[in-house]
Amino acid sequence: MPITSARSVKGRRFFPLDEKLQLRADSWSGGAARVMTRCGLRESSFEQAAEGYREATGGQVCGASVRRVTQGFGQQVQERHTAEAERAARVGAFEEFPHERWLPLVQPLRGTGNVSSDGTMVLIRGEGWKEVKVAVFSQVEVLPPHHPERRKAQREGQRGQTDVVRLGQHSYCAGLWDADTFGRYQYLEGLRRGFDRLTTTTSVNDGARWIARITDTNFPHTQQIVDWTHGTEHLWAVGNAVFGEATAEAAQWVDQRQTELWHNQGEAVVTALQGLELEQTAYPELVQQAPGYFAARLAQMRYADFRAAGYPIGSGSVESAARNVVQPRLRRPGRGWARDNADAMLAALGEFHSGRLQTTWQSVYTAA
Repeated sequence: MPITSARSVKGRRFFPLDEKLQLRADSWSGGAARVMTRCGLRESSFEQAAEGYREATGGQVCGASVRRVTQGFGQQVQERHTAEAERAARVGAFEEFPHERWLPLVQPLRGTGNVSSDGTMVLIRGEGWKEVKVAVFSQVEVLPPHHPERRKAQREGQRGQTDVVRLGQHSYCAGLWDADTFGRYQYLEGLRRGFDRLTTTTSVNDGARWIARITDTNFPHTQQIVDWTHGTEHLWAVGNAVFGEATAEAAQWVDQRQTELWHNQGEAVVTALQGLELEQTAYPELVQQAPGYFAARLAQMRYADFRAAGYPIGSGSVESAARNVVQPRLRRPGRGWARDNADAMLAALGEFHSGRLQTTWQSVYTAA
């Protein structure tokens, strides 16, 4: 039974989670339901979440109850976000002014902001593995010269003295969306963080065309950047295929190309790739496409310019989101998630990991 007042159970004393002790329709107090939801989003399963709730409060709850409460909150968030995304995508009425904001700012970004996007796979019941698309909005900060984290992060060698850029104050949106639907939610989260108001914005990604198209549509003045690691991975694929896996010749060739990229000499990289006659069918498709991949993205690989401007060149924030926001909760062993439940969980996880759980909870249920 839900616990809604202070009492002793088996010698343990615990107290109400709400001051007003108002019961919801499911007989849980609002505070108890909020704690259950927090546990349900933080733990790797609803059973473990129930155990965490029992240890924290002394109240009795089963995994099925935690699941219903957590997914119920996620569904409320999802419905609200869907309505907001639809409004954001509509053409404004004649009497509306572009500078008027109908969506309140939450943790607004200052100075320079970055958005990175990517996809990760989850198992959906009856459908198989499907892609969850994720966007992360972050504050960009260049660490001062003597900052301990900067010294720790600097790499050794000729590229070791560059400025180190840190991304922080992350917020997330994720869902089982196609690319164009994802674009609406990416835009919505950008409005929420004030990304559209910033004079300097970047977008570091893996070079996928769908990400570039969506981001350019939503935020056309944003400087798009190909993640440094993804670019060099393409070079290593070519070097290993042409000169031999992990050979000295491959390492020397890749190091020379990396140096050229690092110093804005992308055209030299394209010329070197074109001279290797990579169109041979004996090479993997990734290797065959390498000259075109770099030629089409030279403007997004001006790493010397980006470093001088204090821009990030790594997309670790969105890769971390896939590993730490989506996968721990939705990539559990078993038969997978029902689509509706997965989308509800993703909506709730976005708010939880963005640090907005309490404010979103109050907003959703006060409105209800």
